[in-house]
Amino acid sequence: MLLGMTRRQLLYATLAAGAAPSVRAQSKRPNILFAIADDWGWPHAGAYGCTWVNTPAFDRVANEGILFANCFTSNPKCSPCRASILTGRNTWQLEEAVSHFGVFPAKWAVFPDLLEEAGYRVGYTGKGWGPGDYRAGGFSRNPAGPEYVKHTLKAPFRSMSNKDYAKNFEYFLEDREPGQPFCFWFGTHEPHRAFQDGAGAISGKRHQDVDVPAFYPDDETIRRDLADYAVESEWFDTHLGRILGTLERIGELDNTVVIVTSDHGMPFPRVKGQIYEYGFHLPLAVRWGGGRKGRTVEDFVNVRDFAPTILELAGVETPDSMTGRSLVDILESDGDGWIDPQRNRMLVGKERHDLGRPNDGGYPVRAIRTPEYLYVRNYEPDRWPAGNPETGYRNCDGSPTKSQLLRGFDKYYALSFGKRPAEELYRVDRDKDCVENLAGDPAHAEVKRALRTELQDRLEKDGDPRALGNGQVFDTYKYTGARRHAYSTWLEHSKL
Repeated sequence: MLLGMTRRQLLYATLAAGAAPSVRAQSKRPNILFAIADDWGWPHAGAYGCTWVNTPAFDRVANEGILFANCFTSNPKCSPCRASILTGRNTWQLEEAVSHFGVFPAKWAVFPDLLEEAGYRVGYTGKGWGPGDYRAGGFSRNPAGPEYVKHTLKAPFRSMSNKDYAKNFEYFLEDREPGQPFCFWFGTHEPHRAFQDGAGAISGKRHQDVDVPAFYPDDETIRRDLADYAVESEWFDTHLGRILGTLERIGELDNTVVIVTSDHGMPFPRVKGQIYEYGFHLPLAVRWGGGRKGRTVEDFVNVRDFAPTILELAGVETPDSMTGRSLVDILESDGDGWIDPQRNRMLVGKERHDLGRPNDGGYPVRAIRTPEYLYVRNYEPDRWPAGNPETGYRNCDGSPTKSQLLRGFDKYYALSFGKRPAEELYRVDRDKDCVENLAGDPAHAEVKRALRTELQDRLEKDGDPRALGNGQVFDTYKYTGARRHAYSTWLEHSKL
């Protein structure tokens, strides 16, 4: 009879037989709380040493669980990253879903559906998968699950959503059967643009206290914009704290796997949508009862690892379509630092994000990140990486920072909006801002060659059409957003 069992059935049979307990061997299946902010960047949390973004709820999850120092997305834009999270696949393995405002094909299983089939109550509030068209791909509902949006509130600033995310979580809990395990996707719309100008100052933020990356000038306008971003990021953390309080009150916190992260970096030039450290490096903390608390793990993990991790913890068989690797071994370990030294490589890339180039072409990039280096391959260096100037650099949200950088055609403008060479190489352990390109340095020629070869080999094994000579297919995928090039919108924000 054991030969016919699935992995999930075998797990439950083992538990019933009184096998030795582990972090997975709970008396009941764990709940899942997946908390994801929209455009909240690394390292903007107290647990990472940031002093100007206050994140007590995230810090609590880290202090009572695990803080991950090296979590990455394979594509730093909303819908491609979220598709990778849901399917457990790199975005270049997702056909149309590689694109922002793309179609999400239902041919790949998503973890909320699999959990629901296994008896979990599933749902989401706020932002699930998107933007894009999931119905055209064959889904009957958002791939994150059924939406819970009953409760609203008056947000402290007009730029924030009026959704009461934490109260909607309570509404979701009312919908489950007694004792039924649940998986809830809590996704805020914050800190996505736009921000209310001056929100930081109104909230008591001192613009002098923010950290300005080296790819920006030390400018008061930019500092104030960063302070406004901090307030929006803290709104996510406020609701996370309320949700943790609800779980604690109903006695479910220690039987809930709490995963807290974001989809990509902050909505600023050279960050969101760009293949640099601030764009694809994510905050991540995971809490679950049991194991040693307050650990920091250096292993490289990717958002595509979340789905197989969640399924394994729930005792649900992981489909072969998922190419991510479960993190359960890390969760079960008591160690700090590097748990598995082999987790020391990460692939990143993008195709088309937003319109704004001739023939609506994308800006294809692939990159490989190691503990020391970031090697970037720009396949179309003659194209503008953030979109064309005449269409307003559309792959960059309008903002005071963007407007300030566009006032002068200096090195800071070039870093965010200028054309880029075919190859870039950064020593990220010393240059996390990625401002010193070493690709042309003869002393780094061998490193560049080795990483170029390794990147190509890994992408070919991934079945990436770009690496296999069929990259043109990515520009044929449907764009489902507004087709205007938004030049007037750019003028409105630029104030030139």
